[in-house]
Amino acid sequence: MKSLLLCTDLDRTLLPNGPQPESPGARERFARLARAPGVTLVYVTGRHRALVEEAMAEYALPRPDYVIGDVGSSIHRLDATRWSPLPEWEDVIGGDWGGASALRLRERCAGIGELALQEESKQGPFKLSYYAPPDSDAEALRTRLREQLAPLGIRASLIWSIDETLGRGLLDILPESATKYHAVDFLMRRLGHGPDSTLFAGDSGNDLEALASPIPAVLVANALPEVRKEALALAAARGHSDRLYCARGGWGGMNGCYSAGILEGLAHLHPELSARLDANHHP
Repeated sequence: MKSLLLCTDLDRTLLPNGPQPESPGARERFARLARAPGVTLVYVTGRHRALVEEAMAEYALPRPDYVIGDVGSSIHRLDATRWSPLPEWEDVIGGDWGGASALRLRERCAGIGELALQEESKQGPFKLSYYAPPDSDAEALRTRLREQLAPLGIRASLIWSIDETLGRGLLDILPESATKYHAVDFLMRRLGHGPDSTLFAGDSGNDLEALASPIPAVLVANALPEVRKEALALAAARGHSDRLYCARGGWGGMNGCYSAGILEGLAHLHPELSARLDANHHP
């Protein structure tokens, strides 16, 4: 049976913590798929370890094989009891900051008034995270940050997204190679997978690089219209339109939101695996 590297964002992708309703039974059906032989499950999230564990307990999620956390700046392998970091990933991304610490970057960004530091629990060795007004000019903010970081020789990814629930803008400063896409690509290669046996699912701005990449990807139906528009435009500009599926609902009698959208996208992008979905669905 063909193997599958199943990579999904958590908040408002797998987790039904947005305003839209969750299709009954969709998350349970996703869990059955995740437990099927040959499936390697990866959570790809902005959350740190404690918040991932909290989500797994609250929503009865299947235990993944790997967690790409902190918006791509950490990767852990999980077994029954332990989280083991992959030091090779830290070696890959560490050079982008040229030895500078997150604290040094924080000092350089202190004068940008629109930015407010997120809680210390949401910071990391290779992740500096801010809140900003949701109507901020994201590109202008990025420009100012680049001007502040340039003297340090920092190569950074500046990731903008919106937290619908909190009504806040989120801006993450990461090493340039520490995006969700780069982390998924690293893990894909490490585990011997190619695009034909990988799927990524997401919903927000910090998923855009992966959504518009060569990796087959699904944007769940509850994503904001502006994210859908940007994802489609970016995928088209990069020649990957055939790799991005925007869930619409209707597949399997479900609404395409959250885990229902992941399943719909898998059936569309990897039709050869759709039989597995049916085989693992026992009404």
